[in-house]
Amino acid sequence: MTAVRRVGSALLAPAIAVVFAVVITALVILLIGENPSTALRVLFDFGDTPAQQTQSIVVILNRAVPLFLAGLAVSVAFRMGLFNIGVEGQYRMATVLAAGAGAAVALPAPLHVLLIIVVAMAVGALWASIVAILKVTRGVSEVISSIMLNFIALGIASWLLTGPLRGSEEGAAIITTEDLPESGRFPAINGLFDVVGLAQPRGELYGFLLVAIVVGIAIAVLLKRTRFGFDLRATGLSPSAATASGIDARGMVLKTMLISGAVAGLIGLPDLMGRTHHFGTEFTAGLGFLGIAVALLGRNSPVGIAFAALLFAFLDRAAVPLQFADIPASVVTIIQGTIVLAVVVANEIARQLTRRRAERDTGQGGPPAPESPSPNPTGTAGSRIDEPQGAGA
Repeated sequence: MTAVRRVGSALLAPAIAVVFAVVITALVILLIGENPSTALRVLFDFGDTPAQQTQSIVVILNRAVPLFLAGLAVSVAFRMGLFNIGVEGQYRMATVLAAGAGAAVALPAPLHVLLIIVVAMAVGALWASIVAILKVTRGVSEVISSIMLNFIALGIASWLLTGPLRGSEEGAAIITTEDLPESGRFPAINGLFDVVGLAQPRGELYGFLLVAIVVGIAIAVLLKRTRFGFDLRATGLSPSAATASGIDARGMVLKTMLISGAVAGLIGLPDLMGRTHHFGTEFTAGLGFLGIAVALLGRNSPVGIAFAALLFAFLDRAAVPLQFADIPASVVTIIQGTIVLAVVVANEIARQLTRRRAERDTGQGGPPAPESPSPNPTGTAGSRIDEPQGAGA
């Protein structure tokens, strides 16, 4: 029963947030003179034919993959009590350099794909390490340094794209790097639709979905089932107490940011290796900032982040159909923003209620209530510094 209560508690805040967002959005739609039921119908209209319906599923999954990776990158830092706002710059730098490296070499398919992935992860980790070094050596807030590094990364990426790594001709309207050769592209996994008996869509389902699943499992195991994961959470809870327990708090900051940056380096690869095959001026932007919202909604749990990514991808897919129904596409942004705001408020309310219940139980002379995982963004307040080594969350 305790497990059921814990799951229910974890799902309560996101569920309230979604309902609250729907109500607010319905009021906004009414204010602009449109029918909320029309918007709701468009949101859940996946098409009339089986092929159209599976195509809608492909669009949602392809959008969810980079959002999931972005949420993971942010959540790793959150667990440490760090706010890595620099994910946007980290994945843009990683993608442009990975695109350039992938186009510059000729290797067999598995090695070529592996090279691009390794380059992207290394660049993302290296860029994130600057934030960590500034924090542990000079005490610079990671919020300030990561924001500033975003602008530097975007500037460098623009210079690389228009200079050393330019592949498009002079005068082209869209500037891109050289296209990746066939050996550097990740194959689609549309065969899954035949396995489950669904119609084949006209688009391709990113094969990088499998990589994202592996990364999610690896992060979950690392954070929940290893000594490193416990040290990370303990340091985020109290750096001074962690240091007194023999944990190198400064070293944990550096390692955490390296992992966060390495995951961030993967964010642009689903589009690079599965759709565009080059980095250009029209490459998908803003995924790093959306990752913060996804991580908050998913409560820093890989499973929760996966569902949050699917929800945001589901809403993004409806942007164009909403415009055809004479409803502004900005409705999607309103829903997403309201969800994030409502999650923050609901988490704080839940945290206050949990604290008051624990204080009341203690005040009645009974044993202290067991400490429950905190719903705060860092997800660390539920950890105990004296937890046995290797224990889970």
